[in-house]
Amino acid sequence: MTLSPARLAECYQEACELELQAFKPGNVSVYADGHDMTVADFRISAQVSAAPLCQPEYSLGEKIYHAVKATREAVGCNTNLGIILLAAPLLQAALDPSGLSLRAALRRVLAATTRSDADWVFRAIALAAPGGLGKTEDQDVHTAATVTLKAAMRLAADKDRIALQYLTDYEDIFDFALPTYYNGENMWQSKSWSAVVVYTTMLSRFPDSHIERKYGKQHSPMVMQTMAQLTQVLATPNPGQALPLLYQADATLKAQRINPGTTADMTVATLLAVLLQEEWT
Repeated sequence: MTLSPARLAECYQEACELELQAFKPGNVSVYADGHDMTVADFRISAQVSAAPLCQPEYSLGEKIYHAVKATREAVGCNTNLGIILLAAPLLQAALDPSGLSLRAALRRVLAATTRSDADWVFRAIALAAPGGLGKTEDQDVHTAATVTLKAAMRLAADKDRIALQYLTDYEDIFDFALPTYYNGENMWQSKSWSAVVVYTTMLSRFPDSHIERKYGKQHSPMVMQTMAQLTQVLATPNPGQALPLLYQADATLKAQRINPGTTADMTVATLLAVLLQEEWT
């Protein structure tokens, strides 16, 4: 099934909004701003990045670059580089006319990346200037790419969970996050609370690469333990009872400037996959 660019843009913006409606401790949501960014920044970012991400004439790399450029011009900071990097292949897959499943179409998109895609993405990353970005000897984003985008992601996969998704065909999303999401939705009939449990469950299992790029592994055990406790408290018919603990965890993380940004980006990608698969069926 092929979706129109306009419908794809709606799905993308809805996924971004649903993630903002989810209380993600340490990250920005309607419950709390943080890290010098506001909910309004993220809403504007979603609006301006939607059109380039869903432009069928653009290559994958061009989608990513122009979405990052539009965001930078609109809000002046890096709100959504990770979201864009994860969303672009999913949205590209949804344009596949062959009738494949979303996951199969995504696998085809990732297998077909080019050196040109890598060049565009390098330019996008350099423009976004994410926290913790340093210099590398091989395929530095401030130089021209000499390998495909997937090959470039392979070089970063050991320290960036978003890059890892390009190698595994989004295994974390399809095999871990989506089942977690659907378990939550079956219990609560709420997309936003299901997004919360995706976020807390992922953080209880996987270190956040945005945190570890900035601080190393020093905070990871505390974050994982906190999120495991929250996941356990959420596992009731009334997830709202976890709000006091969510506020407490949010304050604790933000006081130390700890932002699980990679996991928040993965949560958006999970919600986008949910919405696209709903369109499929």
